[in-house]
Amino acid sequence: MNDTINLLMNHRSIRKYKNEPVTDEQLNTIIAAAQMASSSSNVQAYSVIAVTDPGLKDELASLAGNQAYIQECPVFLVWCADLYRLREAAASQAAGEETYEDTTENYTVATIDVALAAQNAAIAAESLGLGIVYIGGIRNQIGEVAERLGLPELVYPVFGMCLGVPDQEPLLRPRLPLPAVLHRNGYDREETTAQVKEYDKTLSSYMQERSSGKQTATWSEMMAKRLTQPARLQLKPFLESKGFMKR
Repeated sequence: MNDTINLLMNHRSIRKYKNEPVTDEQLNTIIAAAQMASSSSNVQAYSVIAVTDPGLKDELASLAGNQAYIQECPVFLVWCADLYRLREAAASQAAGEETYEDTTENYTVATIDVALAAQNAAIAAESLGLGIVYIGGIRNQIGEVAERLGLPELVYPVFGMCLGVPDQEPLLRPRLPLPAVLHRNGYDREETTAQVKEYDKTLSSYMQERSSGKQTATWSEMMAKRLTQPARLQLKPFLESKGFMKR
């Protein structure tokens, strides 16, 4: 394997950070790398808010479920899907014409764009010796987060990302077996079922090792727990209130 593949194969979510800064040069390099991610029709429908103010990080940590690593990391990035900039650009060139920034398609484009850019940033950060962890918890109270960050219409926070110098080296979390996700010439349900059963054993062993025997849950058990509990049901009305997915 080459260095790039090795970097990708050794990704870990980092939740403990050293008391060391992320330099402006590092941050600018990471975001510049993010900007080179693929983008549908070059719309680049995302914005990134770099949060370094300790008080604001405290507020966001509270809104995200009291995740302490948001407070402890030197830089917390909030990755936003952004169709506001697209609408403004269109309005400047097509005054009086109907625009379609509020479609489900454009919402999908923006959400994919920001995810691709963020993953580029994650890889760039790790190549510089930094660590990251994605934070979906900023959607717990998404309206409050959007208000606190001053997000305009057609901008929503998709996830956060802690960024800093790692102060831990957690175990690599095993992924689903390749045949569970790589289908050839059609979706293979039988193979998926068989591979999930094998993965249940693998992940249960990992959980036991990670927790010194205190946790033994399988992947299927974790997913059952996740899907039988309502989560973030406020997201759809919030998105609609921000101008997304109206048609």
